[in-house]
Amino acid sequence: MKKIIVTIVLVAVIVGLILSLRNVNPNRLGADSYFVQITDSGDKIEDKISTGEVMVRYEYTFPAFDKKGDKKELTFTSGHELRKDAYINLFWKENRGVTSYQEVQKEDIPEKALNELKK
Repeated sequence: MKKIIVTIVLVAVIVGLILSLRNVNPNRLGADSYFVQITDSGDKIEDKISTGEVMVRYEYTFPAFDKKGDKKELTFTSGHELRKDAYINLFWKENRGVTSYQEVQKEDIPEKALNELKK
């Protein structure tokens, strides 16, 4: 009876771990958060791939601020144009640069970073 209970608990834990890992973005693990506000259009970059198809992306460079208000000039790309005046949380790693981003609400930005963005 104990073996059955242990097996059921073990299966439940494994299933729970698998389900929770589906929502984890590895590009954000161990990354520092910086915040920017989109004030300009990105530079449109067109790349032709081996099939002849043209891939379009947009490159942005902005001063970004961490939760302490420290500034870092960051460049990142997006597969589409980002909404003007949107607040973006950039995920930055030392050896890889910006690895991911997501739009956030103004209320979600740490106070010191938001104060720097307003300047």
